[in-house]
Amino acid sequence: MQSRRKLKKHNNRNNLYLVLAGFILIFAVIFGVISYNNHIAAQEQAKKFATTHFNPNVNIYGVKVGKLTINKATKKVNKQANNVIVLEKGKVSTERDPNIDTINKQQVTNFFKKQHTTMPSKQNYIFANNELDAANKKMQTVSDTIVNYKVANKIYKLEAKKLINQAVFKQGKYTFTNSENLVAELNKIDRAVSTIHQKYTFAVPTRNQVSGKKITVKNQSYGWGIYVKKAQSAVEQAFLNGTKTLDGKDYIYGLGYSTYGLGYGKTNHGIGNNYIVVSLKKQELWVVKNGKLAVHLNDIVTGTKVGNKSNVTPEGVWYIHYKQSPATLRGRNNDGSKYASPVKYWMPFTLSGCGFHDASWRSDWSKRAYLRGGSHGCVNIKPSEVKYVWSNISKHEPVIIYN
Repeated sequence: MQSRRKLKKHNNRNNLYLVLAGFILIFAVIFGVISYNNHIAAQEQAKKFATTHFNPNVNIYGVKVGKLTINKATKKVNKQANNVIVLEKGKVSTERDPNIDTINKQQVTNFFKKQHTTMPSKQNYIFANNELDAANKKMQTVSDTIVNYKVANKIYKLEAKKLINQAVFKQGKYTFTNSENLVAELNKIDRAVSTIHQKYTFAVPTRNQVSGKKITVKNQSYGWGIYVKKAQSAVEQAFLNGTKTLDGKDYIYGLGYSTYGLGYGKTNHGIGNNYIVVSLKKQELWVVKNGKLAVHLNDIVTGTKVGNKSNVTPEGVWYIHYKQSPATLRGRNNDGSKYASPVKYWMPFTLSGCGFHDASWRSDWSKRAYLRGGSHGCVNIKPSEVKYVWSNISKHEPVIIYN
């Protein structure tokens, strides 16, 4: 009887254990299902996050954008990243201009695609601003560049670090924002080499000789100078391109009808071997061609010496603007009346209207004709002799007028 009681008690205990085990198993299954569902839900949430947010360790242009959306990352980079390279007095720095965007949404989207993973990844992603880095290196090179500026048989060494006050790389472009020192240096060189308005000693012809007495003449419209603005641009571009040498003859200017500069590189003070000489006192004309006397006229008539000063043939060194045949000369007489004089050959050498031409209306060709009955400033030539002048002179050749 006692054994039966013990057995029954033992069975009840076992049944209790089985029930407990069953409950535990049921709870385990339920917990497992819940945990699995939570895990799946967490994975789905992580996947969803990864499709709209950067991975944790992502850097764009030096700015951390981890766990940000594309829009927020774009705003942060534009707010914090450097976007300008500045070269100032030989020193290069990277700076930020708050008024311009460093990056656009499409660029950020492209970076997002490169770092995107199905699940968030702790891998480091660093996206550098290659354009800005390249500009930084280029500015360093620019700062160290020296350009040999060759002009008038001289070489001037132009050093960027001394002459460029400030240069900037911004939005894909290089700009020289301050080149005051360079401009000052080019103006200094211009003053040293320019031939415009310069005086010099020149040997003029006498009778049948090419070289006679020496006189002092002054370039008026003839000559050349450094076109500083054009030269400045060329030097700046040379600094950028790493060009070592510039030929100054490509950056000169002139006065009068032609603005390209005349006489550069020529001998004889830039006059060369082809020129025309007029003596106001002697009322004579010489044409020198290839260093030899080609024409000598002993009876020309220049501008009158009395009355209107504008009628005086101007002294100095000028040049032939162009040649025209035939032509009609128009202007006003001393009394204000208009005139229109047809000529067969016209060769102007000043912007005020002075030039060489035939004068079929003139009867007085004496040495004293110019004193009271001269021209309006032109050099009158006999119709029978003018063709010799026309045939032996060319456009841009210097004209030397002296007393």
